[in-house]
Amino acid sequence: MSGDEDTRPGGYASPPCLAHEIDPTYFDPKAVDPQQAADVARWRKAERPRLLEERAALPVATREAAAKSIAAALDRFLDERYDSIDGLTISAWWPIKAELDLRFWLAGLVARGARGALPLVIERGQPLSFRAWAPGVKMERGFWNIPVPAEGDFIRPDITLSPVVGWDAGCFRLGYGGGYFDRTLAAARPRPLAIGIGLQAARIPTIYPQPHDIPMAAIITEEGLQQVCT
Repeated sequence: MSGDEDTRPGGYASPPCLAHEIDPTYFDPKAVDPQQAADVARWRKAERPRLLEERAALPVATREAAAKSIAAALDRFLDERYDSIDGLTISAWWPIKAELDLRFWLAGLVARGARGALPLVIERGQPLSFRAWAPGVKMERGFWNIPVPAEGDFIRPDITLSPVVGWDAGCFRLGYGGGYFDRTLAAARPRPLAIGIGLQAARIPTIYPQPHDIPMAAIITEEGLQQVCT
């Protein structure tokens, strides 16, 4: 699911500040330096469209093959973590803008006893909410015209998948810039198992994580499980 997208400014293709001269995985979780934060935001604003353009340029068949490989890797990952998916609530996303389409996988989980879910924005700038989804559920247009379940109680996912624009070895994700997923994880009690889903080519040395960034529990690409951080 996409959030507010930034448009690309001219320039700003290099790492922010002097961060490229130190260990790229280093960051101070208590740092609140305004200049550093501004530089990181500016760098992300330039990096985001570069990665999105590369993904959009891939043939549809390539993205479909990647989604099938990721689905198989997800099945292996869940089989290792859970005795059964029966009764688990698992959220994914409704794909837009060349995002990988895992609806077929989510529908398969529903057929096996899990409960599928999709996120929706109830209020701009607030954590996401979730409603149950399965093939045939009534849908309506939500924020940014993304289809969302039209009816039903809000539910809490046990596992939530997040599409990543970019990702790094620390399991940090570069998203669309709206901050919705981080706010959702920060507010969730208990926190769901968060899995970042993206292309292998979207790996970058670091996203220069800031105090508000929350790492994924794992990153999975078309090449399988890449990182496990919890």
